[in-house]
Formats: sequence, C-alpha cells, structure tokens
Amino acid sequence: MNSFKKIWSIISTVIVVLAVILAVALAGVRLLGFQVYTVLSGSMEPTYHVGSLIYVKKVDPADVKVGDPITFVLNEDLVVATHRVVDIKTDDQGAIRFITKGDANDTADGGDGVHQNNLLGRPVFTIPYLGYLSSFIQHPPGTYLAIAVGAVLLLLVFLPDLLGAILSNDKGKNKKEEQEQKT
Repeated sequence: MNSFKKIWSIISTVIVVLAVILAVALAGVRLLGFQVYTVLSGSMEPTYHVGSLIYVKKVDPADVKVGDPITFVLNEDLVVATHRVVDIKTDDQGAIRFITKGDANDTADGGDGVHQNNLLGRPVFTIPYLGYLSSFIQHPPGTYLAIAVGAVLLLLVFLPDLLGAILSNDKGKNKKEEQEQKT
C-alpha cells in the first residue's frame, strides 16, 4: 500500500504542476503585462503557425519600426490580427498609421493602414499548438470540461488523504471494539 501511495503522490504532483503551468501560460502572464491571443489564420506562416498562442506586450507607437510584427484591432467588430509593418505613415491629423502585410500574403493589407490607437502591442514570444487548447477552453463545452477536469484533479489530489483518514479511523474503532470485547 505504501508503494501505491508514493506512486500516486508522484502522479498527482505531476498533474498539479502541469495544471499550474498551463494556468500560468494561459492567464498568469497577464500579471506581467502580456496579452495572449490565438493565431487563427495562416497569414503569418511560418513566423506564427495556426493554433499557436502569441504573447503580446504593449508598445509605444513611436517605437514600432518597419519590419516589426504588430498586433492590432482590425475592425469595428474588435477582430484582432498580427501582421508585419511594411511602411509607416503619418496622416493629416499627425497620427501614425502602420501599413501591414501578413508574411504569407502577397500584398499589403488594404485601407489606410492601422491607426496608432488600434495598436495593441508587439508579439514577444509564441507557443505552438497551445492556442487550440486555449480556444477550446474559452467556449462551451470546453469551459465545462475544463471545470470538470479541475474538480476531478482536486478530488484526486485529496482523495488518498481522505481515504487514509477514514481507513485509519475505522482501524482505530475496530481495535478499540476488540479490546472492549476481550475485557
């Protein structure tokens, strides 16, 4: 029984550590000033693969240079995109506008460019494939499944201790009853 407890302890510890790492990768980095986005299209292949998570740090528009990838609000529906800056212009009101293009696209994005107020930041790093999991967790039924898995993990972590306490109580009661019967 002791070897089972040791093995179970190792397995549950590994599971909890992985869950904590996943939580930090998906949400905890916000404490460090990062915004996390999932790459949904192949417009920036091979730099950012579809299904990757990109971690974006806020940047001053004046610090953005031609050649930098930037993450920005694309339209009124608050769709977010990440493309590379191919040109920088100043409009009639003195605002900076970034002309962008996806690495996998043949032409620059249309329109007047990305207004400086729509700039969210510059991607700092990426984790491949984790975006699929992030997207799944953010929408039902993935949200419900994540909550259920979390609850099961909590039960699995504490279950051996609860069972051990119950079993030791039962053994104590049985010994006490045996002693009382002998006397």
